[in-house]
Amino acid sequence: MADNPDAPPTGGEKADPATVFAALAEIIYRGSDANEMYAAICVAATLAIRGCDHASLMVRENDRYVTVGASDRLAQQVDELERRAGDGPCIDAIEEETPQIEPDLTTPSMWPKLAAVLVAETPVRGAMGFRLLVDKRKGAALNLFSDTPNMFDAEAAGRAAVLAAFASVAINAVAKGEDAASLRRGLLSNREIGKAVGMLMLLHDMSEDDAFDLLRRHSQALNIKLAEVARAVIEQRGQLPALAENQLPPNA
Repeated sequence: MADNPDAPPTGGEKADPATVFAALAEIIYRGSDANEMYAAICVAATLAIRGCDHASLMVRENDRYVTVGASDRLAQQVDELERRAGDGPCIDAIEEETPQIEPDLTTPSMWPKLAAVLVAETPVRGAMGFRLLVDKRKGAALNLFSDTPNMFDAEAAGRAAVLAAFASVAINAVAKGEDAASLRRGLLSNREIGKAVGMLMLLHDMSEDDAFDLLRRHSQALNIKLAEVARAVIEQRGQLPALAENQLPPNA
Protein backbone atom coordinates (compact mmCIF):
# COMPACT_ATOMS: atom_id res chain seq x y z
CA MET A 1 0.00 0.00 0.00
CA ALA A 2 1.37 3.41 -0.90
CA ASP A 3 2.38 5.78 1.85
CA ASN A 4 -0.08 8.54 2.62
CA PRO A 5 1.76 11.84 2.09
CA ASP A 6 -0.74 13.60 4.35
CA ALA A 7 -0.23 11.22 7.26
CA PRO A 8 1.57 12.67 10.30
CA PRO A 9 5.20 11.58 10.73
CA THR A 10 5.82 8.69 13.11
CA GLY A 11 8.17 9.50 15.93
CA GLY A 12 9.79 12.87 16.36
CA GLU A 13 10.05 15.87 14.05
CA LYS A 14 6.30 16.48 14.34
CA ALA A 15 7.10 20.13 15.08
CA ASP A 16 9.93 22.59 14.61
CA PRO A 17 12.43 22.00 17.46
CA ALA A 18 12.72 25.73 18.19
CA THR A 19 8.94 25.93 18.58
CA VAL A 20 8.93 22.89 20.87
CA PHE A 21 11.67 24.33 23.08
CA ALA A 22 9.88 27.68 23.27
CA ALA A 23 6.64 26.00 24.35
CA LEU A 24 8.48 23.86 26.89
CA ALA A 25 10.25 26.92 28.29
CA GLU A 26 6.92 28.71 28.66
CA ILE A 27 5.57 25.84 30.76
CA ILE A 28 8.61 26.11 33.01
CA TYR A 29 8.62 29.92 33.20
CA ARG A 30 5.04 30.14 34.42
CA GLY A 31 5.91 28.16 37.52
CA SER A 32 4.36 24.81 36.62
CA ASP A 33 4.63 22.07 39.20
CA ALA A 34 7.29 19.39 38.86
CA ASN A 35 4.97 16.70 37.50
CA GLU A 36 3.70 18.94 34.69
CA MET A 37 7.26 19.94 33.84
CA TYR A 38 8.47 16.32 33.72
CA ALA A 39 5.59 15.32 31.46
CA ALA A 40 6.21 18.32 29.19
CA ILE A 41 9.88 17.39 28.76
CA CYS A 42 8.88 13.85 27.72
CA VAL A 43 6.26 15.05 25.24
CA ALA A 44 8.78 17.54 23.83
CA ALA A 45 11.13 14.64 23.08
CA THR A 46 8.48 12.90 20.96
CA LEU A 47 7.87 16.11 19.01
CA ALA A 48 11.43 17.29 18.39
CA ILE A 49 13.70 14.22 18.26
CA ARG A 50 13.74 12.25 15.04
CA GLY A 51 12.32 8.76 15.52
CA CYS A 52 11.27 9.23 19.15
CA ASP A 53 7.82 7.73 19.73
CA HIS A 54 7.89 7.52 23.54
CA ALA A 55 9.96 9.14 26.30
CA SER A 56 10.33 9.05 30.07
CA LEU A 57 12.31 10.58 32.92
CA MET A 58 13.77 8.23 35.51
CA VAL A 59 15.46 9.20 38.77
CA ARG A 60 17.48 7.19 41.25
CA GLU A 61 16.12 7.43 44.79
CA ASN A 62 18.52 5.63 47.12
CA ASP A 63 18.72 2.17 45.51
CA ARG A 64 15.47 2.44 43.54
CA TYR A 65 14.82 3.72 40.01
CA VAL A 66 11.58 5.69 39.79
CA THR A 67 9.78 7.02 36.70
CA VAL A 68 8.75 10.62 37.45
CA GLY A 69 7.48 11.57 33.99
CA ALA A 70 6.40 9.86 30.78
CA SER A 71 4.91 10.75 27.42
CA ASP A 72 2.48 7.81 27.54
CA ARG A 73 1.70 4.51 29.25
CA LEU A 74 4.00 2.55 26.97
CA ALA A 75 7.00 4.58 28.14
CA GLN A 76 6.05 3.74 31.73
CA GLN A 77 5.75 0.06 30.77
CA VAL A 78 9.19 0.04 29.15
CA ASP A 79 10.71 1.63 32.25
CA GLU A 80 9.15 -1.11 34.39
CA LEU A 81 10.56 -3.79 32.08
CA GLU A 82 13.97 -2.12 32.33
CA ARG A 83 13.80 -2.15 36.13
CA ARG A 84 12.93 -5.85 36.08
CA ALA A 85 15.81 -6.60 33.71
CA GLY A 86 18.24 -4.67 35.91
CA ASP A 87 19.90 -2.79 33.08
CA GLY A 88 19.07 -0.80 29.97
CA PRO A 89 19.55 2.63 28.40
CA CYS A 90 18.17 4.70 31.27
CA ILE A 91 19.69 2.80 34.19
CA ASP A 92 23.06 2.62 32.44
CA ALA A 93 22.89 6.33 31.56
CA ILE A 94 22.38 7.13 35.24
CA GLU A 95 25.30 4.96 36.30
CA GLU A 96 27.74 5.59 33.43
CA GLU A 97 29.36 8.70 31.92
CA THR A 98 28.24 8.26 28.33
CA PRO A 99 24.85 8.29 26.56
CA GLN A 100 23.44 4.83 25.92
CA ILE A 101 22.29 4.29 22.33
CA GLU A 102 20.89 1.11 20.76
CA PRO A 103 19.34 1.93 17.36
CA ASP A 104 18.11 -1.62 16.66
CA LEU A 105 16.96 -3.87 19.49
CA THR A 106 16.27 -6.73 17.05
CA THR A 107 20.02 -7.23 16.54
CA PRO A 108 22.53 -8.35 19.21
CA SER A 109 22.14 -5.71 21.90
CA MET A 110 24.01 -4.17 24.81
CA TRP A 111 21.06 -5.36 26.89
CA PRO A 112 20.06 -8.76 25.42
CA LYS A 113 17.61 -9.64 28.23
CA LEU A 114 15.76 -6.34 28.00
CA ALA A 115 15.90 -6.29 24.19
CA ALA A 116 14.28 -9.73 23.97
CA VAL A 117 11.42 -8.67 26.26
CA LEU A 118 10.87 -5.36 24.47
CA VAL A 119 10.74 -7.00 21.05
CA ALA A 120 8.39 -9.71 22.31
CA GLU A 121 6.01 -7.54 24.36
CA THR A 122 6.15 -3.99 22.95
CA PRO A 123 6.51 -2.17 19.60
CA VAL A 124 9.79 -0.56 20.77
CA ARG A 125 12.74 -1.30 18.46
CA GLY A 126 15.29 1.38 19.40
CA ALA A 127 16.32 3.11 22.63
CA MET A 128 18.54 5.90 23.95
CA GLY A 129 19.35 7.09 27.47
CA PHE A 130 20.92 10.44 28.43
CA ARG A 131 22.07 11.29 31.93
CA LEU A 132 20.76 14.46 33.56
CA LEU A 133 22.93 16.39 36.00
CA VAL A 134 20.62 16.95 38.93
CA ASP A 135 22.12 18.63 42.01
CA LYS A 136 25.59 17.71 40.72
CA ARG A 137 24.78 14.02 41.00
CA LYS A 138 24.23 11.31 38.40
CA GLY A 139 20.71 10.80 39.63
CA ALA A 140 18.40 11.07 36.63
CA ALA A 141 18.14 10.26 32.94
CA LEU A 142 16.03 10.96 29.87
CA ASN A 143 14.84 7.74 28.23
CA LEU A 144 13.86 7.73 24.52
CA PHE A 145 12.21 4.93 22.54
CA SER A 146 11.52 4.39 18.84
CA ASP A 147 9.04 1.96 17.30
CA THR A 148 11.16 1.83 14.14
CA PRO A 149 14.68 0.33 14.11
CA ASN A 150 17.66 2.47 13.10
CA MET A 151 15.87 5.80 13.48
CA PHE A 152 18.21 6.98 16.25
CA ASP A 153 21.17 8.43 14.35
CA ALA A 154 23.75 11.14 15.10
CA GLU A 155 21.24 13.92 14.44
CA ALA A 156 18.69 12.41 16.82
CA ALA A 157 21.37 11.90 19.47
CA GLY A 158 22.49 15.51 19.09
CA ARG A 159 18.96 16.83 19.65
CA ALA A 160 18.52 14.48 22.59
CA ALA A 161 21.72 15.83 24.16
CA VAL A 162 20.34 19.36 23.81
CA LEU A 163 17.03 18.38 25.43
CA ALA A 164 18.88 16.57 28.23
CA ALA A 165 20.91 19.71 28.97
CA PHE A 166 17.73 21.81 28.79
CA ALA A 167 15.97 19.44 31.17
CA SER A 168 18.89 19.40 33.59
CA VAL A 169 19.05 23.16 34.04
CA ALA A 170 15.26 23.50 34.16
CA ILE A 171 14.83 20.85 36.85
CA ASN A 172 17.65 22.31 38.94
CA ALA A 173 16.43 25.88 38.53
CA VAL A 174 12.86 25.05 39.49
CA ALA A 175 14.08 23.07 42.50
CA LYS A 176 16.10 26.10 43.64
CA GLY A 177 13.23 28.52 43.01
CA GLU A 178 15.12 30.68 40.50
CA ASP A 179 13.17 33.46 38.80
CA ALA A 180 12.15 33.39 35.14
CA ALA A 181 14.90 35.76 33.95
CA SER A 182 17.64 33.66 35.53
CA LEU A 183 16.08 30.52 34.14
CA ARG A 184 15.94 31.98 30.61
CA ARG A 185 19.65 32.78 30.72
CA GLY A 186 20.49 29.36 32.09
CA LEU A 187 18.35 27.53 29.54
CA LEU A 188 19.87 29.41 26.61
CA SER A 189 23.49 28.89 27.64
CA ASN A 190 22.93 25.28 28.70
CA ARG A 191 21.17 24.49 25.44
CA GLU A 192 24.26 25.67 23.55
CA ILE A 193 26.63 23.88 25.94
CA GLY A 194 24.60 20.67 25.69
CA LYS A 195 24.64 20.77 21.91
CA ALA A 196 28.40 21.44 21.84
CA VAL A 197 29.06 18.60 24.28
CA GLY A 198 26.96 16.25 22.14
CA MET A 199 28.84 17.25 18.98
CA LEU A 200 32.25 16.71 20.63
CA MET A 201 31.17 13.31 21.97
CA LEU A 202 29.93 12.10 18.60
CA LEU A 203 32.76 13.53 16.48
CA HIS A 204 35.66 12.74 18.81
CA ASP A 205 34.41 9.56 20.54
CA MET A 206 34.70 10.91 24.07
CA SER A 207 32.58 10.71 27.20
CA GLU A 208 30.17 13.42 28.28
CA ASP A 209 32.42 14.42 31.18
CA ASP A 210 35.53 14.55 28.96
CA ALA A 211 33.74 16.69 26.38
CA PHE A 212 32.49 19.12 29.03
CA ASP A 213 35.96 19.27 30.60
CA LEU A 214 37.48 20.08 27.20
CA LEU A 215 35.05 22.97 26.79
CA ARG A 216 35.82 24.18 30.30
CA ARG A 217 39.59 24.12 29.74
CA HIS A 218 39.26 26.03 26.47
CA SER A 219 37.09 28.55 28.27
CA GLN A 220 39.80 29.07 30.86
CA ALA A 221 42.60 29.25 28.30
CA LEU A 222 40.77 31.79 26.14
CA ASN A 223 39.38 33.65 29.16
CA ILE A 224 35.85 33.67 27.73
CA LYS A 225 32.56 32.27 29.01
CA LEU A 226 31.84 28.58 28.59
CA ALA A 227 28.69 29.38 26.59
CA GLU A 228 30.77 31.40 24.11
CA VAL A 229 33.14 28.46 23.55
CA ALA A 230 30.10 26.21 23.05
CA ARG A 231 28.65 28.65 20.52
CA ALA A 232 31.94 28.61 18.58
CA VAL A 233 31.97 24.79 18.54
CA ILE A 234 28.42 24.75 17.13
CA GLU A 235 29.24 27.35 14.48
CA GLN A 236 32.40 25.45 13.47
CA ARG A 237 30.56 22.09 13.31
CA GLY A 238 32.34 20.43 16.21
CA GLN A 239 35.72 22.14 15.99
CA LEU A 240 37.07 23.91 19.05
CA PRO A 241 38.29 27.51 18.70
CA ALA A 242 41.99 27.75 17.89
CA LEU A 243 44.48 28.41 20.67
CA ALA A 244 47.85 30.11 20.46
CA GLU A 245 50.88 28.14 21.69
CA ASN A 246 50.86 30.13 24.93
CA GLN A 247 47.15 29.37 25.44
CA LEU A 248 47.26 25.59 25.76
CA PRO A 249 44.35 24.53 27.98
CA PRO A 250 45.31 23.42 31.50
CA ASN A 251 44.87 19.75 32.38
CA ALA A 252 42.86 20.55 35.47
